[in-house]
Amino acid sequence: MKKAIRIIDGIFAFCLVIIYCLVAFGNFILPDKITAYSNKRVEYKSIYWVGDSSLYQVDYQNNSKVSPSENDIKLLGIIPVKSASVTQKKVKKVNVSGESFGIKLYTDGVIIVGIRDVETDNGKCNPAKEAGLEKGDIIVEINGKKMYSATSVTDILNDNNGREYNIKVKRNGNYKEFSLKPAYSSAQGCYKVGLWVRDSTAGVGTITFYDKSTNSVAALGHPITDVDTNEIMPILDGEAVKANVTKIYKSRAGEAGSLACEFTNDTIGTLKKNCQSGIFGKYSCDLNGTYEYEVASSNEIVKGPVQILCTTDLGKPQFYNAQITRISYRENKKGKNMVVKITDKRLLDKTGGIVQGMSGSPIIQNGKLVGALTHVIVDSPEKGYAIFAEDMVEEL
Repeated sequence: MKKAIRIIDGIFAFCLVIIYCLVAFGNFILPDKITAYSNKRVEYKSIYWVGDSSLYQVDYQNNSKVSPSENDIKLLGIIPVKSASVTQKKVKKVNVSGESFGIKLYTDGVIIVGIRDVETDNGKCNPAKEAGLEKGDIIVEINGKKMYSATSVTDILNDNNGREYNIKVKRNGNYKEFSLKPAYSSAQGCYKVGLWVRDSTAGVGTITFYDKSTNSVAALGHPITDVDTNEIMPILDGEAVKANVTKIYKSRAGEAGSLACEFTNDTIGTLKKNCQSGIFGKYSCDLNGTYEYEVASSNEIVKGPVQILCTTDLGKPQFYNAQITRISYRENKKGKNMVVKITDKRLLDKTGGIVQGMSGSPIIQNGKLVGALTHVIVDSPEKGYAIFAEDMVEEL
């Protein structure tokens, strides 16, 4: 009898450990915020996770007047795991593209991309560093005058007789002012401040989708950052132009490849926003070259087969097979919500996997847009990261 009781106690304890582990695991992997897309008027709906199983679920009142609403995610529909905010929205349809395009960006202010010493009669000094300026600062004003270009900054700083300048910069979203005193460079016979600055950039990306209701476009799935400072470039103005793929540099382990494109003179849109979820703007879209899909909520996405839509030659975008191998709902991983592995031999033969320029390529699963490629995993170029499509829609 005692032996039977010990066995039952052991089984009970084992079940408690399993339940505790599943609760802890769910608390770690499940999201704090949920978007529920629906056009149907039913009283209650449920959302499930972990493949197609109902291991974790959240029940919420559909078409509730209170949105977002707080709801419990439960293990097996019984044991509370965590609370989540459910926001209800109508089903969103967009036209996905996969078209390569050229990007021209002009910054809102002038970025400091380097600080260097100035050689004087008394040795080296660093006026910019001594003033408190840092690499990555965005110069917005000099002596009360707005700065829009690198040329205007260099012209005003080079035209001086040693007088101090009042420099206003933007750093981490806050404005700061500094007094910058140039140093006389005997080697160059003039005063110098020791700053390198940049005001524009250009590149290649892939258009993810077009929203015909607002004439808006979303692309890349990640921000454009300055190559020297790694800071997100603040947009004053930008252009999207047509681009033709002319050559492919294949990816290999340890080395990311790229799409080489030739920009045309055809401007197809304006770019107004550069942020963690990609670049966004207004766009003149030929709907004949797109495909209409519903946008999937992140909870609808499962590990398994998907299709990638991208452009790898002069032809129209093509679908290629791939697999989602990992999904993360953690909010601090924007741009890296999923890991996608290219499985299509055609694409692997052409590119070696994922290459620079494919960022923004739409990902389709079960007839819905689920995300966009963002980064190649350099050590395994057949794999890359992707962002949830709902995050890009929210930003748009």
